[in-house]
Amino acid sequence: MLDSAHRTSVKGELHMKDLTGVVKAAALILMGFALALPAWPQNADTILLNGKILTVDNQFSTRQALAIRDGRIVALGGSAEMKKLAGPKSRVIDLQGRTVIPGLTDNHMHAIRAAQSFSTEVNWIGAASLAEALARIHDAAQKMKPGAWLIVVTPPATIDTFKEKRRPTQAELTAAAPNNPVYVQLGYGWAIMTPRAFEALKITSDADLPRGAKLEKDAGGNATGVVTGNMVDLFDRLPKPTFEEQVEGTKEFFRELNRLGLTGVVDPGGNNVTPESYQALFHVWREGQLTLRVVYSLCGMTPGHEFEEYKNYLAMLPMGFGDEMLRFNGIGERITWAMNGISGQAPQADLEKYYEIVRWAAQHNLTLTMHWANEKNVDQLLAVFERVNNEFPIANLRWTIAHLNDGSAATFQRMKALGVGWTMQDAIYNDGDQVVKEEGAEAARRMPPVMTAKKIGIVVSAGTDAHRVSTYNPFTVLQWLADGKTAGGHALRGPEETPSRADALRFYTMGSAWMAHDENRRGSLEIGKFADLAVLSQDYMTEPVDEIGKNVSLLTMLGGKIVYAAGPYAQLESKSGAGKAVISER
Repeated sequence: MLDSAHRTSVKGELHMKDLTGVVKAAALILMGFALALPAWPQNADTILLNGKILTVDNQFSTRQALAIRDGRIVALGGSAEMKKLAGPKSRVIDLQGRTVIPGLTDNHMHAIRAAQSFSTEVNWIGAASLAEALARIHDAAQKMKPGAWLIVVTPPATIDTFKEKRRPTQAELTAAAPNNPVYVQLGYGWAIMTPRAFEALKITSDADLPRGAKLEKDAGGNATGVVTGNMVDLFDRLPKPTFEEQVEGTKEFFRELNRLGLTGVVDPGGNNVTPESYQALFHVWREGQLTLRVVYSLCGMTPGHEFEEYKNYLAMLPMGFGDEMLRFNGIGERITWAMNGISGQAPQADLEKYYEIVRWAAQHNLTLTMHWANEKNVDQLLAVFERVNNEFPIANLRWTIAHLNDGSAATFQRMKALGVGWTMQDAIYNDGDQVVKEEGAEAARRMPPVMTAKKIGIVVSAGTDAHRVSTYNPFTVLQWLADGKTAGGHALRGPEETPSRADALRFYTMGSAWMAHDENRRGSLEIGKFADLAVLSQDYMTEPVDEIGKNVSLLTMLGGKIVYAAGPYAQLESKSGAGKAVISER
């Protein structure tokens, strides 16, 4: 027989075994519940319901709703399914059938420079007529002190979109702002000023103008107020915005881009010629007030000293330095002044200097983007790239060629072999009529050859080259990709190089995200990616082609944060944030 102590011990052991079994069983039950639960969190910060969400993923699927938590997409599906993720503090937004796209990213916009003066210039982009453009000058004059400068710098194609199809006269500008000096510049080769502007700049004859510029005269030998030639040096004589105005301009310009569904830009450098050019942007970034994701390149600043500057400036600026809002993206688009925008064959000495820099960039794993205009001499550029690639493979560095509107299949094959992408912009929208005059209608039919590049396997991205030579409006570009019409309304491109609306949207989202080394974090609306998106005013996929350019965003989100809201969503930007029709708190 067992003694009392032994019986107690056995009972205890049996009791512990029973408890262990219960615990194990409970654990298995809990584990089963856990496995049955979805992977996403149960409470979302924001839920969008009852929409047409274009995911722009590999399948280009459409969903009704999505959920956001901590700045990222955590679920997509039907509205009823997404409603289950709402908690007491979730913001639920009824899309009422509207189309949602991933936030757009411009692949080549001089946004840093444009932003500096946006708050002090008069903006003509989007004006439907010369009368409207002159009214904008008049309205600005009413808000400014007498004697303050009114400056307009706009793409030449802006005039082509005016119903009057003509440029302003000096008399019209004077009538719009009689008490202010007025300066209007089209692109880089033409400007017109009022008498007060000429007086302020002390210009009375050609001798007072920068080299290469001259005064236009009418048949009677009288000055018309127009200056032609290189406008860069003339523009530099105008008053510059203060640092505070540059900061304000950066905020205003980026909000304007948010209005058009943009949540990112790739700035190619180009004409940001001093370190001071970046300081307003850096200030807005440090203050946590950026409403766009900006990746930027640095260019050679001083002719003949580019390599020295790269090595000095970039010694402590490694590739990818920054964060998810602002990041360094290598060198370009003017690698050297001598090789920038050349139309013929570059001298061997210039090629060697260029090769040294490009080789150094590859050796240091730097991304590179290069301005190159046409097919005729692109062999020189690709030969340098191929030479470098034999020493330091560049396939993973995301090198790109900008512009190249007439690239051939053979050129794209060479680019594909190198892993080089193509940043395509809307130059033919702006200059297509001139291309027809110079090269013929048949050549213009295939410009730009986006479908040829896509079929070969080139990563194609989309942008504008704004804002001196092109509009910054992405929907203008998306419409042009669909209809092939110039700013003057002439249809040039043939169907063989006309992308579908889905392809065009991919160029502006995933294509540009690839350029920024960000295709795994943005560019499509997929689980785990940033909640960068735009709710459109019209249905991009089904609206008439000639209506695409009229689209705007009614609600733009960056990392789940609302950076722009209008119309039925306007209250979302107010402190109350309680919209009755489309917004609810769950």
